[in-house]
Amino acid sequence: MNSNRLIGCHVSTRGGFGRAARRAWDMGARAFQYFPKNPRSLAWKDLDASAAADCFRFCREKGMPSIAHTPYPVNIAAGGTKGNELYQATVASLKNDLIIAEACGSVGIVVHFGHLKSSDPLQGYKNIIQCLNETLAGWQGSAKILLENQAGQPGSMGITLEELVNVRNLSDEPHKIAFCLDTCHAYASGTWIPGKTDQWIERGRDLGYWNDLAAVHLNDSKYPSGSGKDRHARIGEGCIGTEAIVDLISYPEFAHKPLVLETEPGHDGTHQEEIEYLYQSLT
Repeated sequence: MNSNRLIGCHVSTRGGFGRAARRAWDMGARAFQYFPKNPRSLAWKDLDASAAADCFRFCREKGMPSIAHTPYPVNIAAGGTKGNELYQATVASLKNDLIIAEACGSVGIVVHFGHLKSSDPLQGYKNIIQCLNETLAGWQGSAKILLENQAGQPGSMGITLEELVNVRNLSDEPHKIAFCLDTCHAYASGTWIPGKTDQWIERGRDLGYWNDLAAVHLNDSKYPSGSGKDRHARIGEGCIGTEAIVDLISYPEFAHKPLVLETEPGHDGTHQEEIEYLYQSLT
């Protein structure tokens, strides 16, 4: 097994956070992602301190990093356009997720860049920065917000490395923000073009993007480059292909980062086969 590449998957928290960590480990994962609460609700979830501490201890013992994924309704680009009540619920939900992720010992919480239909193309970015600032004000934990790049639809925001880096730099506390790169999104948006990976990696180096890369969503794409469609495929079964994905994560920028599959499970209901396949492809 290539110990520099920490390949894992998204797992259920059924039975508690510690059980989720063990479920990932037992299928051969060396990193994992989980939902800290109901993925379809912004409602506050009280911390199960015992379950979180169990997860923290197990992951520390195994050297297995984890990331939390925020609920689907989170749209930090919307600001108060859909009402102040929803905006405040979003901020509270993000703070809740940070607390849970911190207790579990996770790297951070993945937050989609978001989208906004507006006549002012800058308003969405202003809303994102405001939301990040309000969420992180007073936050003293080590868990970070991990901004995720987008595929290009339903909006065109959050596609380029430049956007992500600039939003982080313009926030009040950039040291509390890092990045989660989704390979399907990068490919579908046309930002990453296999065959030109060297140039893309170099561009990220010039911007300082890779310095703050904290995690990766490792997904193939069901649709071609430039489609703007966010549809994940199992590794080697999509338009990107195994060779291009293995080439990408072989760069030193991806060493020791959690590389999390968000693909369909195999016939056994787990990602064990896909994880084994990726490790074999890296040797």
